[in-house]
Amino acid sequence: MVIFVVLRIIPGDILIAFYGTNEVSRITPQQREALMEALGLDKPLYIQYLNWLRDLATLELGRSFFRTDTVADVLKRRAPLSLELAIGSTVLSWIIGFPVGLIGALKRNSIADYVTRVGTILFLAIPGFWLGLLLVIFLAVQFGYASPIASAQLWEDPKQNLQIVWAPILMMGIGGATYIARMTRSSLLEVIGQDYIRTARAKGLMERVTMMRHAVKNAILPVLTISGIILGFLLGGSVAMEKVFNVRGLGEILIRAIAERDVVMIQNLVLLYGIIFTLTNLFVDIMYGWLDPRIRYS
Repeated sequence: MVIFVVLRIIPGDILIAFYGTNEVSRITPQQREALMEALGLDKPLYIQYLNWLRDLATLELGRSFFRTDTVADVLKRRAPLSLELAIGSTVLSWIIGFPVGLIGALKRNSIADYVTRVGTILFLAIPGFWLGLLLVIFLAVQFGYASPIASAQLWEDPKQNLQIVWAPILMMGIGGATYIARMTRSSLLEVIGQDYIRTARAKGLMERVTMMRHAVKNAILPVLTISGIILGFLLGGSVAMEKVFNVRGLGEILIRAIAERDVVMIQNLVLLYGIIFTLTNLFVDIMYGWLDPRIRYS
C-alpha cells in the first residue's frame, strides 16, 4: 500500500515521460482522457489498487506502459541475471571477508591485523558504483575491454554470461566482504574471551581445534545474520552496478522505469525486492536453529 501511494503522489506527468513536453502541449483534453483510460489511470485510486492486488494474486502483475510484454515476462527474462549477481557477490564476500576477519582476530594487533583493518575501512568508504566505474575505465583504456551488449543466461551461454557478470560480482563482493570481515573479527574476538575457550585451552586442546570446533562455530551466528542483510543490500545495490556494467537485469529495467514513470513496472519491482529481502532474513533466522540447537529449543 505504501509503495502504491508513494508512486501516485510523486509529482510529474506520465504523458510527458511518454511523449515529451512539446507533444503533450498539443494534446487536447479529450485526447488526454483517452490516453489515461488506455493506461488504466483514469479509474479511482482504490480501483487501481484493487486491480493491482488482483494481478498479484494471479501472478500476471499487469502490463508495462512502455512495453508490449507483461511485467511477469520481464521478470522471467531479467530476474535470473540479478539473482546471479546477488548470490555470486554474497558467496565472494564470504570467500574474501571470512578469512580476512579470521586473520584479524587470530593475529590481533599484528601487522596483518592492521593491514586488514585499514583495507576493510578503505573499501567500506568507497562507493561500489564509483569503484565499478574506475574498473570499467581501466579495462577499456588498458585492454580495450567492453562487456558484451547481448544478454545471455548461464544455462544458455556460460562463457558470455560470465563475461557479463564477473565484474559487477567482483565489485559487489569486495563491498560485502568488508562487512563480513569486520563482523567476523569482532565476533570472534568476543568469543575468544569467553570462559569455555579458556577452559578448552586449559584442557590441553590444540589451538587449531579450539578455534575451529569451539570459537568459530559460535562466532559465525552474527556473521550469518549480517550475511542475510548483505544479500538484500547487494540485490538492491545491483541496481547501480547493472547500470554501470550494462547488465540487463532487474536493476537496469527499474532505472528505466523510474525515468519513464512506468508506475506498474516500478511498484512490482519494488515489491519484489522487499519480498526477497524479507524471505532472505527469514531463511537466516531458520538457519540459526540448525547451527545452534540451543536456539531451536529456547
